[in-house]
Amino acid sequence: MAEKKAFVTGHPIAHSRSPKIHGYWLAQYGIDGSYEAIDVAPDEFASFLKALGDNGFRGGNVTIPHKEAAFAGVARRDHAAAAIGAVNTLWFEDGVLWGGNTDGYGFAANLDQYAPGWAANGPAVVLGAGGASRAVIHALKERGVKDIRIVNRTLARAEELGRHFGASAHGGDALGELLGDAGLLINTTSLGMHGNETLSADPGALPDHAIVTDIVYVPLETPLLAAARARGLKTVDGLGMLLHQAVPGFERWFGRKPDVTPELRRMIVADIEGH
Repeated sequence: MAEKKAFVTGHPIAHSRSPKIHGYWLAQYGIDGSYEAIDVAPDEFASFLKALGDNGFRGGNVTIPHKEAAFAGVARRDHAAAAIGAVNTLWFEDGVLWGGNTDGYGFAANLDQYAPGWAANGPAVVLGAGGASRAVIHALKERGVKDIRIVNRTLARAEELGRHFGASAHGGDALGELLGDAGLLINTTSLGMHGNETLSADPGALPDHAIVTDIVYVPLETPLLAAARARGLKTVDGLGMLLHQAVPGFERWFGRKPDVTPELRRMIVADIEGH
């Protein structure tokens, strides 16, 4: 039987940790399969998609800057991809190319693992109105969080998301008062990343029961998470979102639902720290 083949594509793609994650699972479960990183320039993406089946791929992951192009290029989309407006996972069903989005699933599964019962902790304040925030807000809606407050420097972008998801939209100046009764604070911006070590919000205004999470995972403890921990709040880093969002794709291509284990996490943490 032919080897099962999958991939991750982006531009650039060399930095992707997905091959390490999927390679770990393939070895763990003794599956005859491969998962490779493929750099595809934006103007070549459409022809890359068309040739997937002919090249023997069962599917793959899509990352920046191709998520919207993948959304446009697939024949069918799952509910999450339709709601989020972007595709990060591709697979074939009866010869038809499907696109899904597992970012919201990964976000929720990470909180399930480290802060069980988190969804009952609303209201939620979401920092940022980019692609990642769409996935996070979708996950919050799916889990029944009623009061979602989107905060973004450019108010118009927050308002557009607010209309799409039925959430409230605010400029950065409103942040202090929005945090007073919030049980969830989620950073989806790049603030706090290496080279951009700004505090995205001051967790000092949050109530004592609040949970703070950041989708940035380099560094693992962002300035936001460090400030929240110093304040005695429950914190969840962003690495688990990356690990969990990989689960549904692996299951589709290789036929086994993989576990996100402490060993896998340690391996990826060591890789982050080695760079």
